[in-house]
This record gives sequence, structure tokens and C-alpha cells, in this order.
Amino acid sequence: MRSLVHLSDLHFGRVDAMLLDPLRELVHKLAPDVVVVSGDLTQRAKSEQFEEAKAWLDTLPGPQIIVPGNHDISLYNVFRRFLLPLDRYKRYITDDLDPVYIDDEIAVLGVNTARSLTFKDGRVNKEQVEKIRATLSGLPKEVTRVVVTHHPFDLPKGAEEDDLVDRAHMAMHVFAELGIDLLMAGHLHMSHAGNTQARYKISEYAALVVQAGTATSTRGRGEVNSFNVIRIEPQRIEVDRYGWDSVHNQFQLLNTEKFMRSGNVWTEVPDGMMAAGI
Repeated sequence: MRSLVHLSDLHFGRVDAMLLDPLRELVHKLAPDVVVVSGDLTQRAKSEQFEEAKAWLDTLPGPQIIVPGNHDISLYNVFRRFLLPLDRYKRYITDDLDPVYIDDEIAVLGVNTARSLTFKDGRVNKEQVEKIRATLSGLPKEVTRVVVTHHPFDLPKGAEEDDLVDRAHMAMHVFAELGIDLLMAGHLHMSHAGNTQARYKISEYAALVVQAGTATSTRGRGEVNSFNVIRIEPQRIEVDRYGWDSVHNQFQLLNTEKFMRSGNVWTEVPDGMMAAGI
């Protein structure tokens, strides 16, 4: 089994500082195999915000798969936005915009969906999708395949359709060919887990989608600050959601959702069925 801690939308520059130490301590206690951060490390892509984000991320365990979000591109500095859109991200965080972690059980691939030509939307292109194909080529079938983006490939109820990553349908048909199991994203500040079957209707394929809320931002959009822990086995994935308890000043386990794979289709399993070993 492998475990991933899934953090998103940190928004340094608009963080609740009270959450940083308890979150770091809990992540260490959880001892994940990989820490995943799905974008928006900063609020306005300022140097000091990237420095703060980097200093805090360096206190977390590794390896880490980190991708940028739309907030990690300068908003008001037009020159920097269009000519040097991710210069500060690459300087302070990492110059690898498509990070990869692979072992004998999981393959976790980060994909940059942040673009300078739009203020908040994101996009995946054919070159990125083909790079995923090349990276996964030759991996054993039993390796669980994970793609991490900032912008989501599917949406929870109540989300705006514009929040869906552009060219999602193109990418999803390739993901079906490659047997991508899990899509991890942020951006919405909303927690969600489900599958892609209803939106994409690809025969005999449905990936699991896991959306993280904001771990540390003051912009909660009606949700408490939260993050996910994902436990991966070849035919089974469990998603634990942790949320901030302001009474006890700590993150508490809020709920667990369980999914199983049949062929290339991931579906949620009711607690009773899982307990019965079905």
C-alpha cells in the first residue's frame, strides 16, 4: 500500500498562520510516501509569498509532487504575467513543471495547467498528454497511475462549468487508453471524491477524481480548511478527509470514502459492503 497526503491552495499571502504548525506536525505523523500539492501556493505570485511557501514546504517530508496554479502567475504585472509567467515559481519552488514520482506500486505525474492568457482558467495540451503517455509506457499494469493538476477534470455539484480544465475531453480519451486511475486537483476550495463516468461516458472506463479543499487559506468558500490522505492499493483506494477543528485547534478526520476498481472503472463502495469484504 502507498499513501499520499494531498494539500492544495495554500495561498501564502492569505494563510491562517495558526494552521501551519498543526498541519506540518500531522503530515509528519501520517508519514506519507508522497506529499502532493496541487497548486496555488501563493495568493499573488509575489517573491516573499513564494519564499514563505518554500520555507514551509521544506519542513514537510518528501518526496513531493508540486504543480503551480493560476494564482502562481502574476495578476497585475502585465510584463511578468505574459513574458515571465512562472519565473518566480521556478526560481523559488521548482523548475520542474511536470514532476514525476514512480516506484513499484504507484506512478504520480504532475501536469502544469496554469496559463498566462487567462486569469483563472487552466488548460492541458496535446504535448503534455503525450509526455504522460511516454512516461507511463512500459510500466506494469498493476502500478496505480495518478495525474495531479491544479484545475480539475471533473466537478462536484455546485461548481461552475468554467472551472473545468480546458481540453479535458481530449485528455480523458488518452487517459482511458493509458488506464489512468486517479486524478487529483484543487482550485475550487471544495472537497470532493467521485468518478468520471457521468461526465465523459467512455466505454469501460471511469477514473477516480479527488478534489482537495484549501489547506491553509483564509478563503474557505464555506468549507473548513481541509486536506486529503489517499491510501492506494492495486484494486482499492481510500480517501480520508481531514478538516480544521477550531475548538481544539487541530485537524480532525472528518470522513472516509472507499472506492474499488473493476477493470478500468473505479466506483464508490458503501461501508457495509467494504466491511463484508465484498
